[in-house]
Amino acid sequence: MADDLINSFMSGPDENGRFGDFGGRFVSETLMPLILDLEERYAHAKSDDSFWEEMDFLWKHYVGRPSPLYHAERLTERLGGARIYMKRDELNHTGAHKINNVIGQIILARRMGKTRIIAETGAGQHGVATATVCAKFGLNCVIYMGSHDVERQAPNVFRMRLLGAEVVPVTSGRGTLKDAMNDALRDWVTNVRDTFYCIGTVAGPHPYPAMVRDFQSIIGRETREQMLEAEGRLPDTLVAAIGGGSNAMGLFFPFLDDREVSIIGVEAGGKGVNSDLEHCASLTGGRPGVLHGNRTYLLQDDDGQILEGFSISAGLDYPGIGPEHSWLHETGRATYVAVTDSEALAAFQLCCETEGIIPALEPSHALAHVARIAPTLPSSHIVCMNMCGRGDKDIFTVAKALGIEMLGT
Repeated sequence: MADDLINSFMSGPDENGRFGDFGGRFVSETLMPLILDLEERYAHAKSDDSFWEEMDFLWKHYVGRPSPLYHAERLTERLGGARIYMKRDELNHTGAHKINNVIGQIILARRMGKTRIIAETGAGQHGVATATVCAKFGLNCVIYMGSHDVERQAPNVFRMRLLGAEVVPVTSGRGTLKDAMNDALRDWVTNVRDTFYCIGTVAGPHPYPAMVRDFQSIIGRETREQMLEAEGRLPDTLVAAIGGGSNAMGLFFPFLDDREVSIIGVEAGGKGVNSDLEHCASLTGGRPGVLHGNRTYLLQDDDGQILEGFSISAGLDYPGIGPEHSWLHETGRATYVAVTDSEALAAFQLCCETEGIIPALEPSHALAHVARIAPTLPSSHIVCMNMCGRGDKDIFTVAKALGIEMLGT
């Protein structure tokens, strides 16, 4: 990785919304004025102290930030080797990292005079976060969710409806996150005047990937401060799970120019990356293409048709990845690996047994890779993984996968 090719990994995107060859704006003529207006409004908000004052207030008093940085002593002892820390973003209000970003986008939407908020969701955590903040501010909320995900994430569907959101099951395709995002974009084209599309990950047309990253970077900024306080130095390795990649980008971004810190993203390997496409590992098994308004790595056939991926984790079940991750992959600044469903399930149980923490299936993938590498590293090595969501929503899925019959079901 030649230093003369790039001065800082924190400098992107460029004026065209590109991270190297990735990103950009691939949208219809109807949406382009909205995208350009959003870019202008966000650029203004970023330089407005009152915007960040409102963000900081809500992060602290509504979300509950800063989230703790936790030394997982029993897990460290069980695995041997590296010292393991968890960034506890599952302790946020609503139970995941998603609300960090939703607060920022909905403050922006209110400044733009929008009264109707739409969003897509897979695992339901972004939908719950969006419904929560819309309830707080009295905004109309519509959540698009794949019909398959509606079934496997029933607790979050109920939570969204309790919060006053309309949940729209999407039956096209395989009924997962990709299909929900397709229908949300169609809605936005139809309702351009009063509607704001609150995207839940670091994907979509510019400025969404950078804007979501900026809001989620609170995770990494806190981690830097907390790690320096706890250990007097930065971690050696960062690990986070990746679907679209917002929790990972939030952790990684403030460390990108600390080249001594190794960065590892963990994709959903499903039944194995060598299986008949029963995985969602876009960087491991995909190639560049265009989807949902940006150019990035995608699972696609020889004709460029997007393929249906597979993962036990609804939040990682997406055939693409955020464009900044694609760029970090190609530059070599970050390494991306895949973890199978069975490995994630084993890590889920390990975390419950050793730390009394029930993780979501998404960070269970990251934890599975930590379990792979920690025993191979010296005890002086510090690994920090993002515990980006809690597992309440996944207990029925896990029970079914483990062949356990739950009482009352």
